[in-house]
Amino acid sequence: MLFPRLLLCLSVWALCGSAKPTERKERVVREAPLSAREHDDAQSFDYDHDAFLGADEAKSFDQLTPEESKERLGKIVGKIDEDGDGFVTVEELKAWIKFAQKRWIYEDVERQWKGHDLNEDGLVSWEEYKNATYGYILDDPDPDDGFNYKQMMVRDERRFKMADKDGDLAATKEEFTAFLHPEEYDYMKDIVVQETMEDIDKNGDGFIDLEEYIGDMYSQDGDADEPEWVKTEREQFVEFRDKNRDGKMDKEETKDWILPSDYDHAEAEARHLVYESDQDKDGKLTREEIVDKSDLFVGSQATDFGEALVRHDEF
Repeated sequence: MLFPRLLLCLSVWALCGSAKPTERKERVVREAPLSAREHDDAQSFDYDHDAFLGADEAKSFDQLTPEESKERLGKIVGKIDEDGDGFVTVEELKAWIKFAQKRWIYEDVERQWKGHDLNEDGLVSWEEYKNATYGYILDDPDPDDGFNYKQMMVRDERRFKMADKDGDLAATKEEFTAFLHPEEYDYMKDIVVQETMEDIDKNGDGFIDLEEYIGDMYSQDGDADEPEWVKTEREQFVEFRDKNRDGKMDKEETKDWILPSDYDHAEAEARHLVYESDQDKDGKLTREEIVDKSDLFVGSQATDFGEALVRHDEF
């Protein structure tokens, strides 16, 4: 059988291959918003709750009594205070918000970890990953489905070695997370750019020219007229993507395109929460300061926010 990550890769390729010619393929990696709600504390703290807990967990807090909500919030503070000094800094709060927003990533890693740590030693070696993911598929030199699994394996091995910081070919859970979700780690961004360029650079010259750029997003497929968004993308390439005006994108230009330096919503929210809760204005929060402003951080039955959901004990 094919294992999860390989199935994911094949599903994505199949999706791209079956997309309608006028549909746009998105390459740019962007931070998702912290909440779908408007950030207006004068109306409610719903945005802050979603940002601090993640939308699903925020809904579960809405079903707690105020006392239960404060008690659970106090326990969360202990997790946010990573160095255990009794204070929550902007950086610690920012890291927590990012964790809350990316919880689905860690859940995905947990699921895959169980299927790849074959000897249950707390590490996933390259051999374990290769055997669990590809296995007997590689014994067939000419698979019927047309996919080049050996080429996929070489690409996976290169990414695995990049994620494996200490070079022992055995990934810790954090390194395995970087391997599965490289776009989330600064030290993996070069491999994201490299893989993207390899996908789009059809003539193999190490650059992405205008036609390759458009061809990755749009297949004319006999249509006489290009959609307006394709014409806009051509203009975007000439005016903004190709910064040095040489008719093609190099590695740095491609990186600026797919990994833009966006506004850091998590840091902005962390600073906002500290500003609103920091009673003694020392730039950091105690457990008491956070719990005293519990209505800002989390909901409860008293606030009557959210839908009725069953409580759970994730925290």
